[in-house]
Amino acid sequence: MTAALVGIAVAVAVGGWSGLAGGLLAAGGADRLLRRIESPAVRERRRAEAADLPLAADLLAAALRAGAPVDRAVAAVAETIGGPLTDRLGRVGRTLRLGGGPDEAWAHLASVPGAERLVTAAVRSAESGAALAGALTRLADDLRADRVTAAEASARRAGVLIVLPLGLCFLPAFILAGLVPVIVAVLGDVL
Repeated sequence: MTAALVGIAVAVAVGGWSGLAGGLLAAGGADRLLRRIESPAVRERRRAEAADLPLAADLLAAALRAGAPVDRAVAAVAETIGGPLTDRLGRVGRTLRLGGGPDEAWAHLASVPGAERLVTAAVRSAESGAALAGALTRLADDLRADRVTAAEASARRAGVLIVLPLGLCFLPAFILAGLVPVIVAVLGDVL
């Protein structure tokens, strides 16, 4: 609907055949752009999944260290953790329990931000027989460190963005209150 309104606005503004062609192009471009925009609900879900991932990795490592098989450990973590990551972990556990391959099972977590390393470690462990618990513990620590780094970068970025309006307000005020009277006084003496 919005893309059609953009196309109509361009067609009316330009007018004629070129307006019609421009309106069609604008409507197509606006439709493509609007389809790429992520809804707030999806964005919040992805953020919550990424926030729960370190805890899920720690719980999974603990369950594996306790001797649980991977499919039952994943199912137990899915029941325990709650939140949007529960669905994805539940699918991983069910796929493993039903005999699905590790690539197929762990692919359910592939779209979670930061989970690509977990998926790689789990698939590598399933193929080589290496212990997964140690890799998951290191992964959880790395994910927490990445989160701290991102928070610090966001805080630095906020500091810079806060200074921008201050500069935009004080620079014109300085010019009007400080420089203009001096320039007017000098020009008054010269003329």
